[in-house]
Amino acid sequence: MTGGAGFLGSHLCERLLDAGVAVDCADNLSSGSSANVAHLLARDGFRFVDCDVSDAACARALTGPYDVVLHFACPASPADYLRMPLETLDVGSLGTRNMLGIAARDGARLLLASTSEVYGDPLVHPQREDYWGNVNPVGPRSVYDESKRFSEALVTAHVGVHGTNAGIVRLFNTYGPRMRAHDGRAVPTFITQALAGEPLTVAGDGSQTRSLCYVDDTLDGVLRVAVSRSVRPVNIGGSDETTVHEIARRIVKLTNSASRIDFVDRPVDDPERRRPDTTLVREMFGWEPKVAWEEGLERTIAYFASQTTEAERSAGNL
Repeated sequence: MTGGAGFLGSHLCERLLDAGVAVDCADNLSSGSSANVAHLLARDGFRFVDCDVSDAACARALTGPYDVVLHFACPASPADYLRMPLETLDVGSLGTRNMLGIAARDGARLLLASTSEVYGDPLVHPQREDYWGNVNPVGPRSVYDESKRFSEALVTAHVGVHGTNAGIVRLFNTYGPRMRAHDGRAVPTFITQALAGEPLTVAGDGSQTRSLCYVDDTLDGVLRVAVSRSVRPVNIGGSDETTVHEIARRIVKLTNSASRIDFVDRPVDDPERRRPDTTLVREMFGWEPKVAWEEGLERTIAYFASQTTEAERSAGNL
């Protein structure tokens, strides 16, 4: 799988290994972390391949043969894709083309991890898979949005021209352990600030909504689509639509923090509302989220608290 050292990818590698599936994990660590997969290196069936999927040499290094190609590589946080705009576009174009080539070579199924960002700042709510989106193609977020939209077009064309067995999952706001503290996304940012007793910085007036889905639930949906032969895009995300302000309030409460909430400038093209229509994934795959928001946030807070404690312990040993 590509992007296997990232937040989602590392959880997916671990889930597959636990099920007895051998995994080649390709990642150039531009936004992923070797720490996310360090505990997997000694496990039977796991191989880490340090390479950039946009480079043809990476495709040659992934010798296979493979049954499934999970294409999860791509800078996904604003901090990353704004720092690496051209690399982000390359992953969606060259990287996707290279992985489709591997799938064709091995007769494997390819699953593209796309995103709710293909809907942009949606004018339809909730967002169904047949909604074309409202994306600014030249805005600051466009490198990520358009990279994923192009990836979807490329996968669809490959299916039509070559009969490739390929599918697409559009992932909504997933959260959980192994997110990076300063990646620019709301949940890790708020948790880090609350644990440090710092003000939580809510963009705009905080009335914009997001629909959270815990990582375990997202992966359950991903794997159901991965083992199918579905070729149409499938939304995977939570039904717990709430405002960003309310997410901050929940985190302050669960961390028992004395932090206040401050309001800061809202990013350009920040979506106003975000909630998936999950009718398709429920009816076709019998999937729905199981982890309640409070339980998911408690697990995520515990992870960040443990990371903070470990960092303090390490600093004390210097």
